[in-house]
Amino acid sequence: MDYVREYERWLASPVLSEEERAALRATTSEEEKELAFGRTLEFGTAGLRSSMALGPGRMNVYTVAHATRGIAGMIRREGGATRGCAIGYDSRHNSALFAHVAARVLAEDGIRVYLFDGLRPTPELSFAVRRLGCAAGINVTASHNPREYNGYKAYAEDGCQLSPEAAAAVAATMAELDVLVPLPRLSLEEAVAEGLVTLLGEDFDEEYLAAVEATVIDRALLRRAGETLSVVYTPLHGAGRRLVPEILSRVGLRHVYPVPEQMIPDGDFPTVVKPNPEYAEVFTLGIALAERVGSDIVIATDPDSDRVGVVARTAAGGFATISGNQMGALLLDYIIGARRRLGTLPTDAYAIKSIVSTDLVSRICEKNGVRLYDVLTGFKYIGEVIKDHEATGNEQSLLLGFEESYGYLPYTAARDKDAVAASLLIAEMTAYYEERGMTLCDALSELDERYGIFREKTTEIYMEGLDGLLRQRRVMETLRKTPPTVLGGRRVVSIGDYRKGYFTNVDTGERTAIPQPESNVLYFITEDDDKVVIRPSGTEPKIKLYFLVHAPTEAEAEEKLAALTRDTAAFSRV
Repeated sequence: MDYVREYERWLASPVLSEEERAALRATTSEEEKELAFGRTLEFGTAGLRSSMALGPGRMNVYTVAHATRGIAGMIRREGGATRGCAIGYDSRHNSALFAHVAARVLAEDGIRVYLFDGLRPTPELSFAVRRLGCAAGINVTASHNPREYNGYKAYAEDGCQLSPEAAAAVAATMAELDVLVPLPRLSLEEAVAEGLVTLLGEDFDEEYLAAVEATVIDRALLRRAGETLSVVYTPLHGAGRRLVPEILSRVGLRHVYPVPEQMIPDGDFPTVVKPNPEYAEVFTLGIALAERVGSDIVIATDPDSDRVGVVARTAAGGFATISGNQMGALLLDYIIGARRRLGTLPTDAYAIKSIVSTDLVSRICEKNGVRLYDVLTGFKYIGEVIKDHEATGNEQSLLLGFEESYGYLPYTAARDKDAVAASLLIAEMTAYYEERGMTLCDALSELDERYGIFREKTTEIYMEGLDGLLRQRRVMETLRKTPPTVLGGRRVVSIGDYRKGYFTNVDTGERTAIPQPESNVLYFITEDDDKVVIRPSGTEPKIKLYFLVHAPTEAEAEEKLAALTRDTAAFSRV
């Protein structure tokens, strides 16, 4: 796309307001013009995500309307206009505006809309699609990205984000339409008055909270913990601000302490650099509050409340981060143990994890007779496993679906990671260990003793700018053509290419089919059965590298991770 010509087309268009044209004239950076006007924002399985500005390559009311027309085409092809589409949004700048534009586009096309009347957690949107029998769902959020970003997640009728095939069909419809067309003349107020848009409020929240509360495993434990357990919570200025404290209160916890400065919805995220619960710095205010009230745990959810992070008190009295992998292992082990104690562990119990998540979960499942499914990164793939089980009538035998990136799903009423339900389960687990005189950090040490030492690390290679995508492709293709023979001082014995669909035994050349769908992922296994997985991020301009190791001791495991980090550092210079 000729960015100069496209920029001039937008500047001359009568569709834009004078204020919007003035903003375009104020754009003096040629690189920014090329990023905004030299490409069309691609609609993929994660929907849309970009920084907010005018242009076909950025998030704005026109690209949101464009994507929504693509969703409208999908809904109509499936005969779902009367079933409609649920729409939610988070606390980011323009999220409400974008959600309202999407509602107006669908309403003008005669498609029924269920629109939340304020910010809500992403999992409640997934829940709404299923509960209301919608043909699709839209959630306006950029999850944990920096403040200048926004995004657009699209959901199918099963409550999962769109499959690659469905996303491709939406993208094909969008390719036939001009992005720069007038917005609907129908106002949101008119659409509501005409019955085309139904607002979802606190009555619907009650249905969602009831489903979340049903995930409690040991109610007697929570009743006992009501006066003794204290939990500090922060929504990081996002959508969890009301429902997370509410669900903890409903199960009887009387000492829940929200972080006041971070309870205010604010798209500037003024107390953090990035509103991501993976980063230790977002817990600074929460830890300070925990010290004052004597809490051993701080829970943080990201702006759309689908991811949850935790810091827990250590034996030395400070606080340590519980990683996404560690929390997944802790939760699964607790769920199995609690259900076994109470006699509610299904005989056909199963769990689901992504291929880049800890092998400790594999060991836990093996030792406890639980079936484990490994899927590609993306909760839609976890949802697909649940859907397959739903067809056979045993989807309720799910114990936990999780990804290392701080996403957990302990039930099947929603089909996306759920930080509200996960926060409740984390609080219950914390109460269990507190009764035993332990913190979550103590519980991690116990896992090491019972299952062995498993450690993980994730590194990122950011590739922003005009040539970012080209650099990502170059790195992946170079590694495909000339894969490493040694990683972390150990020989590579097996290489998996998820785009080609098979693993190759380096010594014999024998190929083994990969059961997962095609994906741009490379997977290296060493002679020690340690693993390095490499894939481009689906939501940010970066390549992610995952290291999964096991060893007899903590020191040896950390040494392996350090060696893998050194050996892969050169990948960024490919």
